Amino acid sequence: MSGVTGRSSPGALRSDDLDRPSSSLDLRPDLKLIVDLVPEKSRVLDIGCGNGDLLFELQRVRNVDARGVELSMDGVYACVTRGLSVVQGDADADLVTYPAASFDVAILSHTLQAIFDPRGVIDHLVRIARYAIVSFSNFGYWKVRWSLLTTGRMPLIGTHDRNWWDTPNIRACTISDFVLLCRDMGISIDKMLIVNEHGRARIGHPGRAANILGEQAVFVLSRSPE
Repeated sequence: MSGVTGRSSPGALRSDDLDRPSSSLDLRPDLKLIVDLVPEKSRVLDIGCGNGDLLFELQRVRNVDARGVELSMDGVYACVTRGLSVVQGDADADLVTYPAASFDVAILSHTLQAIFDPRGVIDHLVRIARYAIVSFSNFGYWKVRWSLLTTGRMPLIGTHDRNWWDTPNIRACTISDFVLLCRDMGISIDKMLIVNEHGRARIGHPGRAANILGEQAVFVLSRSPE
């Protein structure tokens, strides 16, 4: 995608854009998609930015005005070392302090499962930015279902070096769960991309197939008109 350029609609996404390489870093599949979704020179807030890989790439590729919020001090130090503008903060508690329409894009990548109030955080995302981009691992993915069925143990998504009692995933959800939450909150789903087990992404449509075959999901959200 050539990004949500300027103030144009993110509905300009084309299938062939997804095959265009945009990153030189070894980014997660969902982060590569997010880079392509962010418009040039936009104001971006990345909540739960970790070590700053996405912010660094957005500055390099998209020339954005990038800001980050990260809970761990190790992550904050890593970002500052790379010259990124990042503050230590908690998505559950601190987003309320950001004025409305402060950013063009607010990003929540693989952080949804680790926050206590996903509904409140999503509400703030579409308040402080024109578009929110949310990515997460899909606990409805067929391999997750199969693992639970055959082993009787909790599947660990993206946390292979941890156990069930110390995983950061406290709000596991599926694609279907997320779609229903957005519908209940009156939030528009402007775009949905699903990533399969081979890291390939396709423009998706909410439904049973996406919920079963999507290993990860990337949503572009906005506040529905009153």
